[in-house]
Amino acid sequence: MRYVLALFTTVVTIALVYALNRSWGQVPAFGPLLSPFTGFWQNAEKPDQLQAQEIDIEGTQQPVEVVFDSLHIPHVFAQNDHDAYFAQGYLTARDRLWQMEFQTHAAAGRVSEIVGERALELDRYNRRLGMGYAAEQSVDFMMNDPRTKACVEAYTAGINAYIAQLKPAHYPLEYKLLGYAPEPWQPIKCAYFLKYMSGVLALGADDVAMTNILAKYGPEVTNDLFPNYPSHEDPIIPAGTKWDFLPVYYLKSPLNPKPSNQGYVTNWPDGGWPRHDPAIGSNNWAIAAQKSATGYPILANDPHLSLNLPSIWYLIQLHTPTLNVMGASMPGSPGVIGGFNQHIAWGETNVGSDVLDFYKIKFKDDSRQEYWHGGQWKKVTRRIETIKVKGKPDVIDTVLYTHHGPVMYTPGMKSFAKNFPVGYAVRWVAHDASNELLCFYLLNRAKNHADYRDALTYYGAPAQNFVFADVNKDIAIAPNGRFPLKKKGQGKFLLDGTDPNDDWRAFIPAEHNPHVKNPARGFVSSANQFSTDPTYPYYLNWQFAPPERGMRINQRLTAMQQATVDSIGQLQYDNYNLRAASMLPKLLPQVRANGLTAAEKQALATVQAWRYNNATSEVGPTIFTEWEKRFMDALWADDLPESDSLPLRKPSADRTLQLVTETPTARWVDDVRTPARETLADIVTLSFRATVDTLTRRHGPQGNAWQWAATKSTRIAHLARLDALSAMNVQVGGGSTVVNATTTRTGPSWRLVVALGPNPKGYAALPGGQSGNPGSHYYLNMLEPWRKGQLTALQFLQSPADAKQAVRWTMK
Repeated sequence: MRYVLALFTTVVTIALVYALNRSWGQVPAFGPLLSPFTGFWQNAEKPDQLQAQEIDIEGTQQPVEVVFDSLHIPHVFAQNDHDAYFAQGYLTARDRLWQMEFQTHAAAGRVSEIVGERALELDRYNRRLGMGYAAEQSVDFMMNDPRTKACVEAYTAGINAYIAQLKPAHYPLEYKLLGYAPEPWQPIKCAYFLKYMSGVLALGADDVAMTNILAKYGPEVTNDLFPNYPSHEDPIIPAGTKWDFLPVYYLKSPLNPKPSNQGYVTNWPDGGWPRHDPAIGSNNWAIAAQKSATGYPILANDPHLSLNLPSIWYLIQLHTPTLNVMGASMPGSPGVIGGFNQHIAWGETNVGSDVLDFYKIKFKDDSRQEYWHGGQWKKVTRRIETIKVKGKPDVIDTVLYTHHGPVMYTPGMKSFAKNFPVGYAVRWVAHDASNELLCFYLLNRAKNHADYRDALTYYGAPAQNFVFADVNKDIAIAPNGRFPLKKKGQGKFLLDGTDPNDDWRAFIPAEHNPHVKNPARGFVSSANQFSTDPTYPYYLNWQFAPPERGMRINQRLTAMQQATVDSIGQLQYDNYNLRAASMLPKLLPQVRANGLTAAEKQALATVQAWRYNNATSEVGPTIFTEWEKRFMDALWADDLPESDSLPLRKPSADRTLQLVTETPTARWVDDVRTPARETLADIVTLSFRATVDTLTRRHGPQGNAWQWAATKSTRIAHLARLDALSAMNVQVGGGSTVVNATTTRTGPSWRLVVALGPNPKGYAALPGGQSGNPGSHYYLNMLEPWRKGQLTALQFLQSPADAKQAVRWTMK
């Protein structure tokens, strides 16, 4: 019996070892992950594990010294620019290799190689969007400039030097979890990363919903409910600014959205194209010397993006005989994207201009070899996409390209989950060749306002509001990028792909992009609101982010005198809810309190006493946020019902508040689905009662569970959506329309404040850490200061000897 048991145990052990060390279809082998010699155990790091060392590595031209400070920020001291970018590539790969590669795999439509056919439609979508085509155009453009060619090649060589010495035991944890290995980096991956960011920031559109509203109600109602400029706005370029150029006019024909011909668009599965996400935005500003306690400008920036781990940004300093810059880089792109040097500071927020349009294509026949445009049949170009799928045969996909761009989906094709067009070509600015790296290359070295303006001429997409300050005491801001020269309103609705009058035929001259320097009010700022007032002679878009963040920032900056880094940092963490301060005084008097239950009266008393502060322990923002949603739905859902089969949308909060204030008896107030004629008080009361009912069902009776941070439940999610590697339920205030724009899944992806002067001083906060390794102390070490709104002083070193609490490496 003993021998039988021994034989059975041996067989089971062999079978288990075999099973754990092979892949099963799309499921990776678990044996390597669990191995004490090569598995996840090897990824554990201690805070003091990083030791001084010399690294013998091929690729540097001269020795490079790297100083790691107590935050694990590398300060690279190189004797030439090549070695600085080589070291940046090496160090970024050391801390963020999986993140760099996964994001570029996603942009390239290659996730199926890693996880199998579950990602096939996502890969197909990115390829059909033209991400590969776009990256190919841009990498050629970048490599034709000797400056960006040199830095991309050095950065690439540094990444590959790290990969070449990496043993499987020390692969980042995600490679072990997913069962694959790193591959050599190529320059085109830098282009893929930049296109990935264009996809994050410049893809949203409401063209389908707006076309359906136009077909349903006609131009008069559509223009009334969806105006081209809001009733409340404080634009980025101060109203009344005089334009110092003669505009280019040649698009004489009026915009004709053709509602009777277009009709309803119902063949877009599940709601049309992904819409503008109001939570993806940012804040930045700079105050002039006369408003600063230091006598020099102070600049601030906090980009609002998805809150991810590893952190989106990687902080670094690069020092060479021609360069000394510090700030945030993005893993996958050389140089510093936002930060400061000895002379200037700069930062970005998203513009939100309309740089993506859809054109209905008329094919000659089902072969789709030709399409009609400008009175003639034109040839379709076919691009073959080969998608490798883990555990499955390759998938061959053919994408049709017109002069507008790719036709993403044709009738009968399967689309990725939802939200994708059928029979339309996509014209997107990111398809065009551009060299954003040259802009940042020049900004990293800029010394004054003229250098800043020159650098911006090379920037294409995604369009950004570049804020600027320098030691010469100049401040400036410019909504900047490649903006199509359009007719007013062109792209608000779907366009006719057969009509050349609807084409993009030129771009606004770069020198005509909006810009202001040293305005009289003593500050410049942006929060994704309208770039200009209506006097600007070019069309950028008909909608931008809601105005409240920008208006609140400008209120605070107008009142601010003798500003310090502390007062600027406090403004970045400002939780005042200007949306609530504007809307609640209109809604509260309309609530019929007599018929409320005890729970409803308690909630009403809470929101009446609330002082519009979205702090963590407040209950008021929980009630207001849910009430605003319920009220908007109660007011608009009967007239503009959103559905998968017929995409529509609601008017903005600004237009709704204007209606409540100026025309409270408008036709839109009555719910046409009921026989009674509702008044505004009916709608307000009904929505309030629904709010209390919803919150009670979700969280129980009003109490601590209703506190804002608990109900908002901010999550800093791992890129692969692995909860165990995420920071869950982070206790932080904020909200999408407050300056501290932290929501459930988005928020300040880093905060920067720079006090300019003879010795500039930078301060930062990061919602995570420098390391991409979940087993590292530096994975989350900066989260708590970020959560509390605290800024940490950066060490802007002039030599390695200046460092405090440092670990030194020498690379040679």
